[in-house]
Amino acid sequence: MNDRTGLKNRDILITGGLGFIGSNLAHQLVQQDARVTLFDARLEPYGWNDANIRKIKDDVRIVTADVRDRDMVEKHVKGKDIVFHLAAQVGREISMQSPELDTQINCFGTLNICHACAKHGAKVVYAGSRGQIGEPQYLPVDEKHPTLPTDVYGINKLAAEKYLLLFSHIYKFGAVSLRLNNVYGPRCQMHHGFYGILNWFIGNAMQEKPITVYGDGQQTRDYVYINDVVDAFIRVAVNEKANQQIFFVGSGVETVFLDMVKTVINAVGRGSYVHVPFPSERESIDIKKFVVSCEKLFRYTGWRAQIDLKTGVNKTVEFYRQRYSDYIKNG
Repeated sequence: MNDRTGLKNRDILITGGLGFIGSNLAHQLVQQDARVTLFDARLEPYGWNDANIRKIKDDVRIVTADVRDRDMVEKHVKGKDIVFHLAAQVGREISMQSPELDTQINCFGTLNICHACAKHGAKVVYAGSRGQIGEPQYLPVDEKHPTLPTDVYGINKLAAEKYLLLFSHIYKFGAVSLRLNNVYGPRCQMHHGFYGILNWFIGNAMQEKPITVYGDGQQTRDYVYINDVVDAFIRVAVNEKANQQIFFVGSGVETVFLDMVKTVINAVGRGSYVHVPFPSERESIDIKKFVVSCEKLFRYTGWRAQIDLKTGVNKTVEFYRQRYSDYIKNG
């Protein structure tokens, strides 16, 4: 295969490798002839799914282990050229209900990655989050925007990012943080709305369950398709100029929440939505408007999102139609 990125025969570890982003990244890396190890704790209620890697299971190594286990992290970081660090507690509401769990996985787990990479010299590409920003003071949000998270998840993702950049500076290994927006697409879990809400809505529509819209649905978000996100991860992984940098990854398009819901229903061809009041615990951490600028990432790597929302949702719906029983329980 023609190797366009320089990843051929590189040894790569993906934490959270059985999940949504990790498995999609694994598929692309296998196509580029990288040697891929997937490291995943298989925790509920998160998005790991053996079906995610069914087509490449013979082309990757799978390790069932937890990033909170420092010995296992060091064992599997050793000998790797690149670590894509995607393992995380990713539910914002869960982080408020169980802040200790969030801290253990997102902070202590990342510190284990830091120690291992400091010892073995692997480059790390970290999955950060828009949640590190909080309520925007201006739009579009860029990398200079103040960080004032509204929940424990955002605080811990910010702390983890800072740990990585500090350790990489002191111990001289490469580290990049990609602050991701609302990622959607094939291989995302569809069982609950703690994260990956667009995919959850697709699942609701396919099962003809009403989609719940909190408030008037006029909140805005920046939805970015998984293939574009995978492209961003690979570009910064092979770009030395990206080391020790933070980048936002999004479409750069501000989409009204209710318009996203209607796009989902139109793509599925059935479904409905219902307005309900915001639960108090959700409203207190909700962000009203959000969209990012990806100009810095473009300057460094030439990356821009290629898939618009309508196209991406249609592609996602078609994937789940073909793989319905793999992703919708009791379907």
